[in-house]
Amino acid sequence: MVGIGEYSDEGVGGAGTQPCSQVDRSITLVFGLLGKRWSGPIVSVLLQQPVHFSELRRAIPGISERMLSDRLSELASAGLVVREVDEGPPLRVVYRATEAGVALGPALQELAQWAEAHLLDDEGRNPCTEANAATRAVAENRRRAEGDAVC
Repeated sequence: MVGIGEYSDEGVGGAGTQPCSQVDRSITLVFGLLGKRWSGPIVSVLLQQPVHFSELRRAIPGISERMLSDRLSELASAGLVVREVDEGPPLRVVYRATEAGVALGPALQELAQWAEAHLLDDEGRNPCTEANAATRAVAENRRRAEGDAVC
């Protein structure tokens, strides 16, 4: 069996080529959870220190309260985050990474280094994000011209 990041010497489509192996179950599981938008950034922030909900929202620009609440619930169900009530006054909720969440730290750090090396251009921009933003802007302008609501 060929592992992650390993390739067969037999080439592509040549005689004796083995069929493509099915994706590893653990990869499917991890990307099923962390592949959701905002999950990785949430865990990344919580690896630094426990934070209150409002601080967490400010640390992740663009996330809505509803989405943050939903993702925190999913991450808590997966055992990566724990919700603790600070009795106060005032009553406040603190979120922190669990031992399992902290164990993701090295993997997230590796992903961040990979992203810097492979996803950013010379000026520190992500060409994919820039292209997506341009595509969204064209679509929004088209909707405006047609009189449709822009989300």
